[in-house]
Amino acid sequence: MTNADDAPGRVRQLLTASRPISWINTAYPFAAAYLLTTGRVDVAFVVGTIFFLVPYNLAMYGINDVFDYESDLANPRKGGLEGAVLDGSNHRLTLWVAVIACIPFIVVLVLLGDPASWAVLAVSVFAVIAYSVPGLRFKERPFLDSVTSSTHFVSPAVYGLVLAGAQFTPQLLAVVGAFFLWGIASHAFGAVQDVMPDRAGNIQSIATVMGAHWTVRFSIIAWAAAGVLMLFTEWPGLLAAVLVLPYIATAAPYFFVTDENSGMANRGWKRFIWLNYTVGFLVTMLLIAYALERM
Repeated sequence: MTNADDAPGRVRQLLTASRPISWINTAYPFAAAYLLTTGRVDVAFVVGTIFFLVPYNLAMYGINDVFDYESDLANPRKGGLEGAVLDGSNHRLTLWVAVIACIPFIVVLVLLGDPASWAVLAVSVFAVIAYSVPGLRFKERPFLDSVTSSTHFVSPAVYGLVLAGAQFTPQLLAVVGAFFLWGIASHAFGAVQDVMPDRAGNIQSIATVMGAHWTVRFSIIAWAAAGVLMLFTEWPGLLAAVLVLPYIATAAPYFFVTDENSGMANRGWKRFIWLNYTVGFLVTMLLIAYALERM
């Protein structure tokens, strides 16, 4: 627990709420998309990367932790790497810091952009808010929960492309589509481990509606579809099609998991978190190869 005078404790809780292990998952897509399109590091690149690295994640996860407080208390996997359980005394602070941290970056990005980029940024920020806040709570709207979660990670990349003035060719659309399917699959698989806690808390999700094993199968199909889409991209992007295989292999052991033992999928989810770093490295190598091909 923290108290009003425990500033270091509050800072630690804010840091935990922002999920440092996931910062790269939103900053990298923006930075890669912008840099590959423009070939330069400028003010927009720096401001956008910092925004999607920390403030964006504090808003996304901090808002979620505030409004999921009651259900998180009853979820045994919360309170560490996979999600903070914020002290009630820190809820208001978390919301205020998230807003204050985001606004300056958003203002600068609006000034640097145009109406098209404003629209994408608005969708990105709206998805962050709508996922958790009462009255919207997209996270409790089955299927929309996975679509919104995927938007959290894909929209920074789309924003980077639009801000940089990229031309959306069929090949680029295939990349974005594959990324979006990957995000949907990833959220759905992550929801499997929470089927029983969510039902106990009267929380709906894609997994509580479909059931554990059908959600796992849905995730595998979505990952496979993402791989197929990558086959329609430019060389060497099509090589990324094989990068969905480790995700499918991670989910496959839970093909027949039941709702009652769906918590076992947490082991697969933990592997998924670290798998992202390996796959991210390989994607980086492919992006470098792609950049060299264009030189």
